[in-house]
Amino acid sequence: QVQLVESGGGLVQAGGSLRLSCAPSGRTFSSYAMGWFRQAPGKEREFVSAVSWSGGVPYYADSVKGRFTISRDNAKNTVYLQMNSLKPEDTAIYYCNRHPPAEDYWGKGTLVTVSS
Repeated sequence: QVQLVESGGGLVQAGGSLRLSCAPSGRTFSSYAMGWFRQAPGKEREFVSAVSWSGGVPYYADSVKGRFTISRDNAKNTVYLQMNSLKPEDTAIYYCNRHPPAEDYWGKGTLVTVSS
């Protein structure tokens, strides 16, 4: 069974940085576009960023553009999300998945809390 395991979340002050990692187990995702998504308390899950299978052509939600950077290392079968200039409104559980997302691949996510 495929599991996507997110890590790197934590508590950070506004203006700080975190780097999230996503490492699937059970199979390789190197041939798929991958994305990051987040769900804030009381809100629906939303798209954050995605990157093509080759690592090129990244794209971002307007709310994170210029602050977040997505990347991937196919040799390590890992996708990253570098988050800079974090804001309290970035507080959420962050998930990775294929892009477009596949329902069977949602993991537990990693919690990011940004204090003001």
